Amino acid sequence: MDQNESAPVTPTPTTESVLFFRLREQLPQLEELLKKVDNEWVYEDLVYRFYHHSFKVYWIQNHTEAIVQALQALAPDLPLHDFFQEIIKSGTGHVFEMSHNREWLVRGRPMLEAFFHAHFMLQMAVRHGKRMKRAKQPPQMLDSGWAAFLYLYNLR
Repeated sequence: MDQNESAPVTPTPTTESVLFFRLREQLPQLEELLKKVDNEWVYEDLVYRFYHHSFKVYWIQNHTEAIVQALQALAPDLPLHDFFQEIIKSGTGHVFEMSHNREWLVRGRPMLEAFFHAHFMLQMAVRHGKRMKRAKQPPQMLDSGWAAFLYLYNLR
């Protein structure tokens, strides 16, 4: 090779493309998790438990944590968006006490909010993972769902 010639540069994968390929690889597990939390005994029942004023609403935290764990596993080296982390933190880690009944909205609503945000991001992961099953690279045109998913990993 001549001194003026440079060796071909192998492009390094972008963080977004690594996330894209991990999403495709883990899509079956994410689909299974979405199916599990969309089940009437999770999504419907545990939201109902909030309105019913039942301590069982606290069980929703386990599902929220499972979703967050699965989403973080897609990019373990990236911190999740600060807003998302704050919402999850305020809606998980709670243990029911009888005194919580006097502050039901203050105690229960953050758990639902955390679940709804985690559930939304899981839905976006599955929806866009399915759309991109055969794609060779992440989409260049961003729709709102894919853009929101990228925001979760601070990639927008």
